[in-house]
Amino acid sequence: MVRYIGRRLLQMIPVFIGATLLIYLMVFALPGDPIQALGGDRGLSPAVADQIRSQFNLDKPLIVQYLLFLKGIFTFDLGNSFSGQPIFDVVARAFPVTIKLALMALVIEAVLGVGIGFIAGLRKGGIFDGTVLLVSLVVIAVPTFVIGFVLQFFIGVKAGWLPPTVGGDVSLKSLLMPAIVLGAVSFAYVLRLTRTSVAENLSADYVRTATAKGLSRRRVVNVHVLRNSLIPVITFLGADLGALMGGAIVTEGIFNIAGVGGTLYQAIIRGEPTTVVTFVTILVVVYIIANLLVDLLYAVLDPRIRYA
Repeated sequence: MVRYIGRRLLQMIPVFIGATLLIYLMVFALPGDPIQALGGDRGLSPAVADQIRSQFNLDKPLIVQYLLFLKGIFTFDLGNSFSGQPIFDVVARAFPVTIKLALMALVIEAVLGVGIGFIAGLRKGGIFDGTVLLVSLVVIAVPTFVIGFVLQFFIGVKAGWLPPTVGGDVSLKSLLMPAIVLGAVSFAYVLRLTRTSVAENLSADYVRTATAKGLSRRRVVNVHVLRNSLIPVITFLGADLGALMGGAIVTEGIFNIAGVGGTLYQAIIRGEPTTVVTFVTILVVVYIIANLLVDLLYAVLDPRIRYA
């Protein structure tokens, strides 16, 4: 198992370097001069512009800039944004909020999606299964911002069950409704994926063999069918964690959450490439860690992967 983890960690190194290099090149190789944009319509004098370029290492070759950026990532010295704020402080304020929101959304979609999808798969073709498929299709078809405004109005404003906006209060209660909105579409996909996987595994040869050997249906379903059905679901959930964090811009905007989405959007609008690259790099790290956890869960669910 240790060797298995070691191999996966080594595979993540070129992925991290390649992804961050590509992101850095794409952001900093874009046409336009972000330094001159700091001066607005009047612009900056050449001396001031050169001083700012030197301060942010923008006067060096692009590959040298990237290596200095990596050094800052590994030493936790991210420097300052163009507005003068330490980027580390910006990250420290934004990421804990979005991580909490994304994890809550992931738990909601995993627990409810797998649970309801599992029951629907066992009752394939029934009324419950048809209702679940219809509801999940509606959730997928409705845009996220519509779901957000509807829940915000009826649950937050009319019923008063949950706070309609978050603001500075990032408690679990205030983040519950945004988490439901953020994970709604993924919940529908997890539900349908689990339902299809369970229905297919119920008719597999190994299920008939286990039943013929005298194993009870409960053991066959809970041990064999469920474990094998979870493999594609775990794959989706692992990739979805990063997608939830990166795609939280709309949800955070609706519920006034000062997280990664809003901060990243403002950095793009203000033309702060260093802040943008830093945030996206951290999202890449989240993707890599999530995929590593998925690989480990593969080995737990299917020992053949671990012993291969």
